Amino acid sequence: MKKQSLEAAKAAYEIEYECIKGMLDYFNEEAFSEAVDLLKNAERIGTSGCGHSGIICQHFVHLLNCIEQPAKFISPAEAVHGGTGFLQKGDVMVFASRGGKTAELLPIMEICKKKGVHIITVTENLESPLAVGADVVLKQYVNRETDKYNAQGTTSSTALCMIFHALQTALIEETDYQNEQFALIHPGGAVGERLNKK
Repeated sequence: MKKQSLEAAKAAYEIEYECIKGMLDYFNEEAFSEAVDLLKNAERIGTSGCGHSGIICQHFVHLLNCIEQPAKFISPAEAVHGGTGFLQKGDVMVFASRGGKTAELLPIMEICKKKGVHIITVTENLESPLAVGADVVLKQYVNRETDKYNAQGTTSSTALCMIFHALQTALIEETDYQNEQFALIHPGGAVGERLNKK
């Protein structure tokens, strides 16, 4: 391996560490609390995003289902072909878009508004269409991506993931979710073995 490759790999740790540490400076307690309340009280939760944001949205869906908050990732392509039928009035849709103007998500937002679905947007751009049209906006802070071109969705994915992890952590407290509940739905693997050990 070239020396510069090794140095770049090590620098990636520092870049992402600095990002997560800096995120607390942008943590809006009021907006975060509103988001948690919406998610806690939703009968169903949808998430949507494109590219890396979409992949992290799928991760968030799994986290929500693990604490029995019914959730589904709605692909931007499927959403405008009937996929938004999953969401009903009073439900919540979570959009993730670093720039806040992902073209594929804008029609979905309009559908949600017409259906009376609450909207949470996670974005870096608080003046973007997806932010302006949301009920709650959570700021996504990103210092820079880890690659030398500052182009790949690396640090930005970590930042989005951190926001979703914080939401799930708060929801566990707010819903008083018990480990015994998780043990029932997670009998598989090493975690299931530990949770269900008599």
